[in-house]
Amino acid sequence: MASVYEEQTHIEQIARHTIAILVSNEPGVLARVIGLYSGRGYNIDSLTVAETDHIAGLSRITIVTTGTPMIIEQIKAQLGRLVPVHKVSDLTEEGPHVERELALIKVVGTGEHRVEALRIAGIFRARAVDSTIDSFVFELTGSSEKVDAFINLMKPLSLADVARTGVVAIARGTEAL
Repeated sequence: MASVYEEQTHIEQIARHTIAILVSNEPGVLARVIGLYSGRGYNIDSLTVAETDHIAGLSRITIVTTGTPMIIEQIKAQLGRLVPVHKVSDLTEEGPHVERELALIKVVGTGEHRVEALRIAGIFRARAVDSTIDSFVFELTGSSEKVDAFINLMKPLSLADVARTGVVAIARGTEAL
């Protein structure tokens, strides 16, 4: 039986990692990557995929996951062994990087709630991309923490719906994936 100290130490080692994967843009690649995660019981907190080079037929998958250092190393090693994977990069470990997420947030309300929603949106630099007599759809780009904070402030103002893209990330400086 593990002591409280050992359990606490284990919990503290779990960290969030942003992993960028350069893959061939072909059918079934995403399913293989996701299958690797689900088959081993790993969790995906965020997932984005898009073609990045049409000529070379390459796509970039960005996955945000959590785990102990050993689990993260296993994930990276197993991803690297998949045939359509060209490169695996742990942006969290490899140095400074930029992360952003896009969210569309619908708030329904009139009167003071409407005014307060617009005021908060201004503070967060959220843009109203749709407006009706009794609702707004705000577009917000930033860190996941910024998006979470905005959503939490909109909840008491009749938050109706949220759509999030997931994290996209890129290394700072001259290095490329």
